[in-house]
Amino acid sequence: MRPKILATMLGAFVACAALMSGRDARSDASPGPANAATVYGNIPPDQIEFLSSPERIKSIASSGSPAAIWETLEHGEKVECLECISSIAPLLYDRNAETREIAAWWLRRRIFGVFGPGEVYEQTLKTLQGDADPKRRAYAAEALGEFLAKPGIAACGAALTGDSDPTVRAAAAGALGRLHDDAGGALGKALGDADARVKIAVLGAAPRINGWTGTPAVAKLTTDADALVRRRAVQVLDTLQAKESVASVVLLAKSDPDPEVRLSACHALGTFHDAVARPVLEEIAASDSSTFVRDQARIALRRL
Repeated sequence: MRPKILATMLGAFVACAALMSGRDARSDASPGPANAATVYGNIPPDQIEFLSSPERIKSIASSGSPAAIWETLEHGEKVECLECISSIAPLLYDRNAETREIAAWWLRRRIFGVFGPGEVYEQTLKTLQGDADPKRRAYAAEALGEFLAKPGIAACGAALTGDSDPTVRAAAAGALGRLHDDAGGALGKALGDADARVKIAVLGAAPRINGWTGTPAVAKLTTDADALVRRRAVQVLDTLQAKESVASVVLLAKSDPDPEVRLSACHALGTFHDAVARPVLEEIAASDSSTFVRDQARIALRRL
């Protein structure tokens, strides 16, 4: 048997043995330095794959180090540890967004202990639906998006259209984008939300929805009072290649007071490949007050 094949097989054996035993499979733990060299060859010790032990998973949750939490949970993806769940679940409400994300990522991979009655997922649904703290409700919505489970769709749709706090509504919109579902039209309805943060979150989610049908509502936001909403709206129209909105985008490219909006509009006109935009783009390329907008108009003209 070739040495490289043998080394690969030995590496797989060591990893499986560590998983079954729950022991740390670092090169300086289970296989000693000499054995690590045999298994992994000349790979530096700090680059050798290891499996997190249940003890490390439980202890790292209270360390306060996002990097250590990420590393430990990533290497503990397939380590079944029922007693670890109660240590990781509170991280869904950690102040660090990356810690919340990796906690939900790890929890959703559990075979047992997360999705049953009264367990973490059901608790998260209840937090979104009734916790007094809007920050916790927003974090719960984020977690439901990361759990990728169907009950989260209806819960986030209800929060998006009914929660009193715009931060929660925005988080629910983002979660629906992660779930690739508009919750029966809740996302489209939320494009009319009074808060710009919510509209921006919906616009971020819209391109991720399979069979999105809210393009006309997106086009209406090209006249929104908030410049960032207008820019995000035209970027979504660009992504969706919504050629039917060319008239709205031409108006933005020609006369919007914000140069970032005009630039995005020119880019979208290039994407649409509609010759009706040529005269406007030629005018912009010659006379817009922004060098960047003029350059983008010239690029768009080449794409028509």
